[in-house]
Amino acid sequence: MRLLTIGAFARRSGLTPKALRLYDSSGLLPPVAVDPESGYRFYDPAQLDTARLIAELRRIGMPLAEIRTVCTLDGPAAAEAVAAYWRRVTAENAVRARVAGLLLEHLSGRNTMSTTLTVRYATASEPGDVRDVNDDSVHASDHLLAVADGVRGPSGAAASAAAIAALVESGPADARLLSTLVDAVEDADRRVRAVGGDTTLTALVRNGSQLGLVHVGDTRAYLVRAGELVQLTTDHTWVQTQIDQGRLSLEGAAGHPQRALLTRALGVGASAVEADLGLRTALPGDRYLLCSDGVSAVVARPALHSALTTGDTPDDVVGALVRLVHDAGAPDNLSCVVADFVAV
Repeated sequence: MRLLTIGAFARRSGLTPKALRLYDSSGLLPPVAVDPESGYRFYDPAQLDTARLIAELRRIGMPLAEIRTVCTLDGPAAAEAVAAYWRRVTAENAVRARVAGLLLEHLSGRNTMSTTLTVRYATASEPGDVRDVNDDSVHASDHLLAVADGVRGPSGAAASAAAIAALVESGPADARLLSTLVDAVEDADRRVRAVGGDTTLTALVRNGSQLGLVHVGDTRAYLVRAGELVQLTTDHTWVQTQIDQGRLSLEGAAGHPQRALLTRALGVGASAVEADLGLRTALPGDRYLLCSDGVSAVVARPALHSALTTGDTPDDVVGALVRLVHDAGAPDNLSCVVADFVAV
C-alpha cells in the first residue's frame, strides 16, 4: 500500500493541508502515519472517501462536532443526519431573512403596511367534563395572545401560569421581536423550573402588524386567511416525530396511546428548552386561533374550519368551539384564544 503525503492527499480530497492539520489535531481525520523525525503526515488512499465527505459537509456549513457524528454513521443514518441539519439551517435562514426585513424597515423608517390594525379577541379556559382541575392558562391583550397547557400534576397550573406571566411581564415588543421572544422564553423556562412543573406554550407577540410566534409542545396556532385554514405550528410530540419519519400515519397517530407524549416542553430536561420561533405579518381580515390539545385533539379539522369561518366575532367562534368540545365529552382541559385583525 502506497501512502500519500499531505500535499497529494489534499489535492485528491479537495481539502487544504491547513484543514487536514486541523482535522488531525481535532481527531476527526488523523493520518495513518507520521514520520517521527520530520513530522510529515501520511494518509491511506482509503481515507479519501471520508475526507471528501468532510469537505462537502464543510461546504454546507456543518460544524465539526456534527461532522464527526455523521462520519460514524452508515449511509441511511448519515443521510438522515444531513437532512435534519439542512432542515434546521433552512428554518434558521428563513428566520434571519424575516429579521433582516424587519431591521431594514426599522432603519429606513418604512412600515410594511400603511393600514393601522386593531385586534379583537375572546378567550375560554375550562377544566372540561372529566377533570376537576384546570392546568391551562390563557392570555389575550393588544400585544400578546398566549395559551399554555401545564402537564398534569401538582404544579401543572402553576407552571402554565408562570410561563404566560413571563411573557406578560416582558412588556410590549419593539422592532426586536425575536430578541424579545428569546429573552422571554428563557425567563419563562426559569420560572417554570422554579415552580417544579412543566408546560407547553404557544404565543403571538405583536408589534403593529408584525407578529412574533413562539411555540413549545402541543398547544397550537392556526391562521384563517381568505377562508383557508393553516396550522402554523408543529407539535413537539413523539407521534409527530413518527409521522415525520414516515413510521406512523395521521390516522394511526390520532388514536395512538402515546399521542400526548411531549418531546419538548418548558421546564423539561437539564438544559434550556429549544422553542420554535417565527415572524409573521398580520393582514386585515386575519383570524388567529391558539388552543390547547383539549381543543385540537377533540375537534376534527373540518369542524374547526367551519367554526372559524362562520363565526362573525371572536366570541362567536370561542362559543362554538367550546360547544364542540363538550359535545365530544371534553375529556381534557380546553383552552383557546381567537383574535381578529381589523383595519381601522
